[in-house]
Amino acid sequence: MVSSSHKYQGVIAITCANAQDVMQALAPDNLLNMKMGCVDATLTIEVSAPRIGTLINTIDDLLMNAKIASDLADVSASD
Repeated sequence: MVSSSHKYQGVIAITCANAQDVMQALAPDNLLNMKMGCVDATLTIEVSAPRIGTLINTIDDLLMNAKIASDLADVSASD
């Protein structure tokens, strides 16, 4: 996991055809408490936080940004 000093940890696995594009779109927002990796069509994001509310907010933001990135990659691929 990312940081053993943080009490709360979570892992998000997103499987989609454009997982690599989504990872590249999210990469600029990576913080020290995040780790991303992509294997085939699965993007895995590990997140840690000192408080559960912070973890929930971070995951919520990541999921929303991943959806937007995936939608944009789909539109781009169909052009």
